[in-house]
Amino acid sequence: MPTDLIRYDLLVQEALKGVVRRVLSNAMREGIPGEHHFYLSFRTTEKGVRISQGLREKYPEEMTIVLQHQFWDLSVSEHTIEVGLSFSGVPEKLIIPFDAVSGFFDPSVQFGLKFEQSKETKPTGAAKALPPASKGQGQEATKVSSRSSSSEPAKPVRKSPEKVAKPSTAEGKVKLASVPADGKTKDEPKVINLDAFRKKP
Repeated sequence: MPTDLIRYDLLVQEALKGVVRRVLSNAMREGIPGEHHFYLSFRTTEKGVRISQGLREKYPEEMTIVLQHQFWDLSVSEHTIEVGLSFSGVPEKLIIPFDAVSGFFDPSVQFGLKFEQSKETKPTGAAKALPPASKGQGQEATKVSSRSSSSEPAKPVRKSPEKVAKPSTAEGKVKLASVPADGKTKDEPKVINLDAFRKKP
């Protein structure tokens, strides 16, 4: 099998992170439209992540925040996301490099992406779709909103970051799924198989 010197898997992953970057940039300028809201998962151990020591101790590996009704000072650059939000009434500022982002999910339209951690010597697969988040699940994520006011701190909601971040497709595939407004899926989502582009061991 020829060696993939171009690294198509990493190029596709970077392109899909561009989707997340554009969506958050639009939210920064115009707010979050309609019923859209975003689950953003990131690895807290990644270089460049800046969160309080308390949050780092509570989420030693991965953390998921929900952007919906209350957040402030959202800033999106080519390499980082900055956002202010409240945890149990305590305001915090988070700085999240895009390299640390492990998942993005918009439950209003059942669209999600799962990103693998980049490796220098081994292809990781590009991205994978995330399943819908089910209600009433165990662990805590922080719910924040599109209003720029810190007078009413956001209350934590019971969601499961691990469930949000867990992919339902096999490694090396990208699954882009959408659900019509009536909630009925008319067609099966398209799956792009990236295995042909990946270096075989």
